[in-house]
Amino acid sequence: MNTTSSTLPRALWALMVGNFVIGTGVMVVPGTLNDISVSLGVSIPQAGQLITAAAILMGLGAPVFASLVAGWDRRRLLAISLIWYGVLTAACAIAPNYAALLPLRVLAVIAPAVFTPQAAASVGLLVGPAQRGRAITFVFLGWSVASVMGMPLSAWISGELGWRWAFGLVAAMSFASGAWVWREMPDGIKPAALSREAWGRTIGSATLMMAVGVTLLSAFGQFTLFSYFAPYFAQTLGAGGAALSLMFLWFGVFGLAGNMAVTRFIDRIGAPMAVLVTLGAMALSLLLWPLGRHGFWAQALVIVPWALGCFSCNSAQQARLVQVSPALAPATVALNTSAMYGGQALGAALGGVMIAQGRMLDLHEVGLVVMLAAMALSVWAARLHAGPLYQKRS
Repeated sequence: MNTTSSTLPRALWALMVGNFVIGTGVMVVPGTLNDISVSLGVSIPQAGQLITAAAILMGLGAPVFASLVAGWDRRRLLAISLIWYGVLTAACAIAPNYAALLPLRVLAVIAPAVFTPQAAASVGLLVGPAQRGRAITFVFLGWSVASVMGMPLSAWISGELGWRWAFGLVAAMSFASGAWVWREMPDGIKPAALSREAWGRTIGSATLMMAVGVTLLSAFGQFTLFSYFAPYFAQTLGAGGAALSLMFLWFGVFGLAGNMAVTRFIDRIGAPMAVLVTLGAMALSLLLWPLGRHGFWAQALVIVPWALGCFSCNSAQQARLVQVSPALAPATVALNTSAMYGGQALGAALGGVMIAQGRMLDLHEVGLVVMLAAMALSVWAARLHAGPLYQKRS
């Protein structure tokens, strides 16, 4: 199924849309957090536990599931995971109370723990080495599109109709996306099984584990504040449903632009350089964050660098890991996904604790410190791997 053509296989479009649905479902809670809190009679930090608990499951589950599903045909695995997502998200939409919603949400996010890393690991069997970086970032473009369309739409639906309808939309899209993946993915796509030896090589590689650590710190730094965008903007800007939706849309447009730029230039500048640039962009927004309290458009301008780096950073990280060791891609992509969700859990948990202490306005300071640490670790990992930081990886 490998190809040297400049045209990407149609299956990659199905995988990209699958990531759009997955991303929309993951971000539906931050987008509807205010309404969930009011509707179910729980505090913002308690509602935020939906993000933390889900992220813990996704973080722990990604490498575990990577081993459990090693022998599965990816056409069946990826389609079934999306159908599972649809069924459990629909169940979340009709949950009678918070006590029922929390475990259903945790079960639902088994799908992201499976789909995102296994879709990325399948790319190497769908395209040739020359297209690998572009193909991986293209598949992850779905997350950027989710930020443009899915997250703002969820926030708007939540403000107009309630959070249950936003969850229902994700469920419907999951069923449709599962059918598309089933139609477009070829049979027989089975990345190499992850042996103990492969896991040992992965975990024993300082370069790979440091790169995975960059993802952990990046997600940690972001989600300390990102998880609570909705209540933060409501408190500082008095933003209601429509204003929140517009802010999320603004963020998403630039997030998509950033990912498209990385997709275009990553094979030219090299993945390590792309990672460093995107981390720096997010750190810039966190540094300037207090300036956003002067009004809606001031906040919109401050958030632009963050948006440009947010999704493109993880795309570049995935490409970086695959390029460092294509043979270990199933393991490294799974661990990178685990690190991404683990960072989300840490950030959401710490942010919730700080909000409970009345320190919502200090969230960006913690995020900035962690993001600077991610940048330092990324430079260290690049130097350890081989040669100059800006060397293109083949």
